[in-house]
Amino acid sequence: MSARWGVALLAALSLAGSAQAQRTGAGGAGPGVAEAEQVVSTLAERYGVSGDEGAVRDAVRALLPAWARPATDSAGNLWVTVGRGRPRVVFLAHLDEIGFAVTAIRDDGTLELRQRGGFFPSLFEGQPALVHTRHGAVPAVFLPRDSAGATPRRTPPALRADPGTGSRAATEALGIAVGDQLTMPKHYARLLGTRATARSFDDRVGSAALVLALRHLDPARVRGAVAFVWTVREETGLEGAAVVADSLRDGPVVVLAIDTFVSSDSPLELPTFGGARVGSGPVARAVDNSSVTPPALVDSLTALARRQGIPFQTGATNGGNDGSTFAAYGVPDAAMGWPLRYSHSPAEVIDLKDLAGLARMVEAVANSW
Repeated sequence: MSARWGVALLAALSLAGSAQAQRTGAGGAGPGVAEAEQVVSTLAERYGVSGDEGAVRDAVRALLPAWARPATDSAGNLWVTVGRGRPRVVFLAHLDEIGFAVTAIRDDGTLELRQRGGFFPSLFEGQPALVHTRHGAVPAVFLPRDSAGATPRRTPPALRADPGTGSRAATEALGIAVGDQLTMPKHYARLLGTRATARSFDDRVGSAALVLALRHLDPARVRGAVAFVWTVREETGLEGAAVVADSLRDGPVVVLAIDTFVSSDSPLELPTFGGARVGSGPVARAVDNSSVTPPALVDSLTALARRQGIPFQTGATNGGNDGSTFAAYGVPDAAMGWPLRYSHSPAEVIDLKDLAGLARMVEAVANSW
C-alpha cells in the first residue's frame, strides 16, 4: 500500500507542477459574495439529518449549471463527473447535518431521542424543535433537565422532546412516528459586512463551494476527469464516502474533502490550535483527527492559491473528513475547508469571502491538477 500511495502522490505533484507556469480558472474572477450567499443560504435552510438528506440533495441538483449531468448512486451520494475516463481528482462535500432520531414515544406523549452526529446536547436544552414527519414538520421543544436536587453537570441526561400533546395517542395523531428525524429550527441571517450565521454551515458551505466551482468551470478546459461528489451520512461515520472510495478504489490520484475547519477564532478560545481566522481565506486542513495531508500537497495548494491571488491559510483542527476513507486504497487526502466559529452549534458563523475563495480554489485544482 505504501508504494502505491507514493506513486499516487508523485503523480499528483507532477500534475500540479505542470501547471506552475499558467494561471488556472475559466477566465473569470470566480463567484462573488452575492452569488456565494445565494447558494449557501439556499442549502443551509434545507433540513437533512444524517440518513435523510433528500431535500438537500434536491437543492444541490437544482443549483447546478445546465451542462452538468448529476447522478445518484445506491448509497444516496450525488455525483457530477467532468471529463472522460475514471476520475483522477475527487472532491467530496457532505450533505447531512447533526440532529436526532425518534426512538420511542412515551405514554405522556414525549419523544425519546438518539443523537445523529457528535455535538454538545446542552446547547439544545429548552430550545424549539421540529419533528420531520412524512406529512411535514411538527413543532416541539427540547426538554431541559430536571435540576431539582440534582448535581449540576455540563452534559445533560439523554434529551427528550415534547410536542405538547400529553399522551402517546395524541402524539401519534400528529403523524409522529419512531424513526422520524428531529432538529432545531434554523434560519440563515446576514450579519455585519460579509459575515453570516445559521445552523448546519457544516457542511453546506463545502457543498456550496462545489456548486459554485462547477458554475464557473469550463468543462472543455478540464484535463482528465474530475469527480464532484456530495456525500451522505458523514456525521454518523463517513458512510457515504466509504461507498465512493470503494467504487473508485483503482482510480484517483488525490481526493480533496471540502469540509469545515473548526476554528479557535472566537473570544474564549486559545489560538494555539485551530487558529485560522474567519475572513482570512480558505484553509488547508493539514492535520485533523482522521488524516494528515502530505506536506508536498499542502505546499502545492498554497502555491496554487498564491498564483490565483486567493488568501489561503494552513492549520490543524479537530474532526474527521470524508477523504480519509480513501486511505485504505493508498490515495492521499488533501482536505480543504473554511474557518467556522461555533461548529455544531445553533449559531455557526462564517465569512462569505472565505466561501468565495474556497470555490475558486476548487475550480483551480480541477483545472490544474
